[in-house]
Amino acid sequence: MGDLLLARHGETEWSRAGRHTGRSDLPLTPAGEAQARALAPLLEGRSFTLVLTSPLARARRTAVLAGLADALPEPDLREWDYGGYEGVTTADIRRTRPGWDLWTDGVPPGPEFPGESPGQVGERADRVLSGVAGALDAGDVMLVAHGHLLRVLTARRLGLPPAHGRLFRLETGTLSRLSLEHGAPVVAEWNTRP
Repeated sequence: MGDLLLARHGETEWSRAGRHTGRSDLPLTPAGEAQARALAPLLEGRSFTLVLTSPLARARRTAVLAGLADALPEPDLREWDYGGYEGVTTADIRRTRPGWDLWTDGVPPGPEFPGESPGQVGERADRVLSGVAGALDAGDVMLVAHGHLLRVLTARRLGLPPAHGRLFRLETGTLSRLSLEHGAPVVAEWNTRP
């Protein structure tokens, strides 16, 4: 049984500003491109039975710069759909909705995007995990995607509810590794940078 490696895409203008970036397809900043290139040495010497990436440009570009040009797009790896909160910061949301929490309250529909609940993101994460299970039996699998989606996916891999993704803060341009200990999924590395 292989390890499941997770790379969060490099910085974008919105991630730097703390704006919720779901379906908006933003490019990496120069700093984000440097973060993505810095992942390559962490992956040297590793072989993967499967490499998947979110179809959004920031994740695809991160994969290429990290040396994973053969990554296949997987629609279920796209980021949480923030609906009416797309492009809005948590501080701005809390001005009109004090105490709002993405992980428990979800998001309202927006004019362009319908929004998702934590459970809906969890369903996508479960489909990804189910889809990579056979490849994990043969070796390591690499996923390049987004902060909140990868946090939910980690919770689901560990057998936790989707909202427990809140426990796994994930920085841009980092590598994390989920492994097994005595047959049970564990976090082996988190937020690794060179």
